[in-house]
Amino acid sequence: MTQSLNPIIRVSLVITGIVQGVGFRPFVYRHAIELGLSGFVLNNSQGVTIEVQGLSSKVNDFIRQFSTPPPLARIDAIKQTQLAKDSHSTQFVIVESHNELDAIVSLSPDKSTCSDCLAEMKDPTNRHYRYPFVNCTNCGPRYSLINALPYDRKHTSMAHFVMCQQCQQSYQNPMDRRYHAQPISCPQCGPVLRFLSHESSVLFDKYQAVEHAVERLKQGDILAIKGLGGFHLVCDASNDDAVCRLRERKKRPSKPLAVMMPNVEMAKTWVTGAEFEWQQLTNIERPIVIMHQSKTPDTKPDAYTALSIDLSPSIAPGIDKLGIFLPYTPLHQLLMDQLQRPLVATSANRSGEPIICNAEEIQRQLPDVFDGILDHDRPILNACDDSVIQCIGKEVQILRLARGYAPFSMPMPRKIPCHILAVGAQQKNSLAFAFANQIVLSPHIGDLFSVEAEQYFNHTLETFERLYRFNPQHICHDLHLGYSPSKWAQQRCKQDSSLTQIPVQHHYAHILSVMATHHYTDKVLGFSFDGTGLGTDASLWGGEAMIADINGFTRICHLKSFSLIGGEQAINDPKRILLALLFQQYSLSEVLAMPISIIDNSDPTLISNLHKIWSSGSACIQTSSMGRLFDAVAILLGLLDRNQYEGQAGMLLEAAANQTSDLPDELHFTLPRVKDQWDTTHLIMQLINATTAETLTEQRVGLIAKGFMLCICDAVSQLALIYPWAPVVLSGGVFQNRFLSEACHSQLKKQKSIRLDSQKLPINDGGIALGQLWFGLHKINGALSKAPQESINT
Repeated sequence: MTQSLNPIIRVSLVITGIVQGVGFRPFVYRHAIELGLSGFVLNNSQGVTIEVQGLSSKVNDFIRQFSTPPPLARIDAIKQTQLAKDSHSTQFVIVESHNELDAIVSLSPDKSTCSDCLAEMKDPTNRHYRYPFVNCTNCGPRYSLINALPYDRKHTSMAHFVMCQQCQQSYQNPMDRRYHAQPISCPQCGPVLRFLSHESSVLFDKYQAVEHAVERLKQGDILAIKGLGGFHLVCDASNDDAVCRLRERKKRPSKPLAVMMPNVEMAKTWVTGAEFEWQQLTNIERPIVIMHQSKTPDTKPDAYTALSIDLSPSIAPGIDKLGIFLPYTPLHQLLMDQLQRPLVATSANRSGEPIICNAEEIQRQLPDVFDGILDHDRPILNACDDSVIQCIGKEVQILRLARGYAPFSMPMPRKIPCHILAVGAQQKNSLAFAFANQIVLSPHIGDLFSVEAEQYFNHTLETFERLYRFNPQHICHDLHLGYSPSKWAQQRCKQDSSLTQIPVQHHYAHILSVMATHHYTDKVLGFSFDGTGLGTDASLWGGEAMIADINGFTRICHLKSFSLIGGEQAINDPKRILLALLFQQYSLSEVLAMPISIIDNSDPTLISNLHKIWSSGSACIQTSSMGRLFDAVAILLGLLDRNQYEGQAGMLLEAAANQTSDLPDELHFTLPRVKDQWDTTHLIMQLINATTAETLTEQRVGLIAKGFMLCICDAVSQLALIYPWAPVVLSGGVFQNRFLSEACHSQLKKQKSIRLDSQKLPINDGGIALGQLWFGLHKINGALSKAPQESINT
């Protein structure tokens, strides 16, 4: 090839996406050296900037390498600019990072330990042998230890650990997989593990701390163990006494507990799943995966047979699912290698509050819960809980977006002209940010019902404002002005009159969140089924069907409203919900005469008093909530008497339905649509007839539960047939019910209805912030007409 056809050229490449802390610069360096190119690469707050010079054919080969970036990297965009040749450019170098512009680089979530690091940790001849903090550019902490961008060691919680000579050599060698791995360390220079007594005195350090923790767990103790983004409360999952003590101490009587399994082989003795589910369990995010408990486990491995290990029945009482996950840090792996048994590992927090990330807070908040602390001296700057998922067919459904998946960033095709903040929901809160060319969703924050939770909300907001030099000009929030995030938004706007508020209806935001993940702006048929959310008519919605786009929505159908007797009291005491539904069509005397266990076991005077409250309408709130309907059906079938945790009714109904065979014709219930309402009175009558027609055996209860959920599926699919031109969106916490979601997915596919999946976004209130942001973004960009958000279809 002649020189004229293959000239020497110089180009600039600005690459955005997840390109820092993931081995991107050494990846660039190696390819440049292999191709004989000169120039440089550097990190800055925009991402990665490269200038490269050489024969045009070699430069083009170099650029093509970006089609297969490093394992943890994600390239969102490459901006290429032709430059003048530099006659002094003779070699390719990695230069020190810049930080002169506002940050737009996407921050990598924390990742589980890679196989290379685990192999080193298990090798007695390697300097990382039994080292609980081994990591490289392909794995380990990211978000949990960062303080500023660009992602350099001086901006992390590793800044005060001075590297030894060997670590320094690896850190500075572009050909080493630890090149600029910011948490790099070894036993000579890194963080130190320590086992603390209940009184916080150091009993053991380094590997002796692991050995002592193992002994204490075998003895049945409950330990607080520091992970990547916070502490777990941990005990032997085969020790029922220890599990029951953990429940009692944490005041968590029945909500399922997650179990960390030593390996996949052990997990297969207690749960079953499709190949796709096992893939999610073992991927680098290492989420908690909700899987079916196995009725007939495979033959247990010899190690387990010898120990006669079985799981405590108190881990997930009354349900047929188990949340399991695998070790995701070197420390967890060291513990599991020694223990060779499953561990209950639940977030160290008070119920509904943020995960605790330092030993002092464990001592202050949970002094009566743990028997010892396995701690270390690498600070967690940004707490991050475990992610929770389940699989619906070959789709991942996110239940909690956190470690491994979050911060979740979504590139935008055009620059966003301003900074927009969405403050999310009251429960399962998260925050969403729009700026530059991307949208970012924070990790799970939690329920905002305490001072500690609100402090965590503020800390998370301050973290992202600092990392991205983010200064909101518009704030999106829920219509309910009593919610903590809405109150915060109002207060912030009072302090700064230049800020604008953008209220967004809760269930509309649910639908928008799914649209956002697809960059979808046209009309959809959205089903938003959850517990409660304030509607535009001041009642509590939750069983909604909408035609929606980025301009607003029309509420085309909803559950016929019913009363919550006593308001929020009815959520914890769902017999009030059932009674309200019965009072709509039966007299008080008829209700009192019904052979239903919850009525037989209740004081008739109490029922009479509740009827008076219902009749007067005082202390009652009207709702169209599908979640509350699930509560009523669960209590009707005797599956619960009080709600111990959110979503309990749905889990119990699903577990009951999963135990059954084919549904008899008489239990094919219907939920007729009358104008713009689904007639719950007709459905309740069918359910009452089914429960009182014959003895409620376990099999009969399961069949009625199945018939009820298939009836909801039929209502969804029938409405979708009326609007065949509109893609279907299913969102809201009720669709966490796997039985219902699988039935809806199957029926919609069968009738060839198009459906937008939720992708890697929480289907519950954890996704609300993204939906709010999607509305606000298009409103600010002028895409929204002057029409109101909603027009009721009469």
